Amino acid sequence: MTFAATILTLYPEMFPGPLGHSIAGRAMAEGKWACETVQIRDFAEDKHRTVDDTPAGGGAGMVLKCDVLARALDSAPAAGRPILAMTPRGKPITQARIRELAQGPGVIILCGRFEGFDERLFEARPEIEQVSLADIVLSGGEMAALTILDACIRLLPGVMGAPSSGAEESYENGLLEYPHYTRPLEWEGRTIPEVLRSGDHAKIAAWRKLQSENDTRLRRPDLWERHEGARVQPASGARQKRKEPDQ
Repeated sequence: MTFAATILTLYPEMFPGPLGHSIAGRAMAEGKWACETVQIRDFAEDKHRTVDDTPAGGGAGMVLKCDVLARALDSAPAAGRPILAMTPRGKPITQARIRELAQGPGVIILCGRFEGFDERLFEARPEIEQVSLADIVLSGGEMAALTILDACIRLLPGVMGAPSSGAEESYENGLLEYPHYTRPLEWEGRTIPEVLRSGDHAKIAAWRKLQSENDTRLRRPDLWERHEGARVQPASGARQKRKEPDQ
């Protein structure tokens, strides 16, 4: 099955862009994924091909028009594919969601620009999933769309060299990945940790687990808190009821 990506954008020339190179480019050449773009401006109905207008209530910038966006979106059949709208007002995407997307038939991505979307688009099309890349603001959704596609493509069957390549990575188990080393053995007075040269796989696994936990706790306390919370939950996932005091 080919992972089919449709990108609705004012700048179709940005795709596939960097995704036409390296492992994503090879995967595209091998037919593992395909990318098509839809020029939003083609669905404007005035002679100036207008896609935006001033914000209701006043304010700076311009807002993408809901009628134009809806026509562009309706031109791309979903065929079971989720629809993502790239906006800093959206829910931050996670590796777990990326993995879900990669296991499906593909994705439709709507790229925002200017001050964003007319909110009525989301009211009329509730199936649209509003997504942000991180707590940052970009000049448009295209760069975020490229990043999300790259994250999905590398997880497609046969794209990465080893099937296990995507298993021991940051966020896959709720933690940051452990640090890596390679030759030379010594560099600028620094050596590869002795445990990694021991050949003792049990000790190496324990060291890596400890490093992963320590780095997560220090660098991403938010991830560590969620990880610890998940770890102490009962196996059934159900919360234990509080015992009522004796009457």
